[in-house]
Amino acid sequence: MLSALRQLIQDAFAGAATDVFLVAGEPPRVRHEGEVIELHPGPVPPAAMAEFWNSCGIDPQTHSEADVSWQLPQGGRLRVNLYHTLGRLAAALRPIRDQIPPLAQLGLPAPLLESWLQRRYGLILVTGPTGSGKSTTVAACLDWINHHLARHIVTLEDPIEYLFENDLGFFSQREIRQDSADFSTGLRAALRQSPDVLFVGEIRDQETAVTALHAAETGHLVISTLHSSGVADTLERFSHLLKSETSGALNLLASQLVGILSQQLLPRLGGGLFPALEYLQNEAATRRWILDNKLAELQDHLQKSNGTTNCSLLDYLVAATRQGFVDLETARSACPRPQDFDRAMRGIS
Repeated sequence: MLSALRQLIQDAFAGAATDVFLVAGEPPRVRHEGEVIELHPGPVPPAAMAEFWNSCGIDPQTHSEADVSWQLPQGGRLRVNLYHTLGRLAAALRPIRDQIPPLAQLGLPAPLLESWLQRRYGLILVTGPTGSGKSTTVAACLDWINHHLARHIVTLEDPIEYLFENDLGFFSQREIRQDSADFSTGLRAALRQSPDVLFVGEIRDQETAVTALHAAETGHLVISTLHSSGVADTLERFSHLLKSETSGALNLLASQLVGILSQQLLPRLGGGLFPALEYLQNEAATRRWILDNKLAELQDHLQKSNGTTNCSLLDYLVAATRQGFVDLETARSACPRPQDFDRAMRGIS
């Protein structure tokens, strides 16, 4: 039974699925171009799911959930989240990739990001909801550093999603639980490993946020992700993590932040996915607005910018619609205030 399940997983990813979902007694499902679809009507046998859990080194009798890496017979590696749902065994699978697309191919503002990545120190945040492509964006950023700069790049990931091959750069990839207990512990340890660039998979708590800022302050380029929607929401959430800290921590955020790239993926006209972006380069007046928590002024600044170093999601969606990348209703629904989108499409600022 396990061999049939392996073949199903192999075929699904060969068919361009980005995720595979397995639940005992349910038909297998895949995510393809952002949509979850049924792979075939036959249910996954409960015995096959139990065998799959055991092949991952996890006993379903003693564990309710686990994050693991799993290898296909043909050599591909997957990140696997094992869990229970209504008493049934389940799994969500995603490939760990070694083919990393370049920044421009992903539809990202490559010149802007490259200028950020050449900094010797500071904090770069890539944000967005789950499934918005943050991991791929970060991987493209790290791969650009690897091919252009002689840097020691230490990563802390949960779990590892992309494998890098050293070029000019030198990677130390570390997985949470396997190589380090948690992000904050791993980040503190990484500072003793002579890094130039630190990638922290996600900033989840105050300790990690403060340590990341101190790492930036002491001469490291720190790249991390946050589950937030938009530049203002990112700054609000990060500031909230620092709330019980002294004002010095907020000073560090204002001074050490290089920039924020916030993204979500939308269905592209003609097929595929389109990255809808909002981005901010932190400089001059924006530092004061961050320090004073004047997010309304900062959002207004984004919407009045020319798009080279700063761009609001609203402006990006309007441009994407007019250029035929996404349809009007898709863009409108992605805008936090659809009425603003309607006005902008009519040319009313």
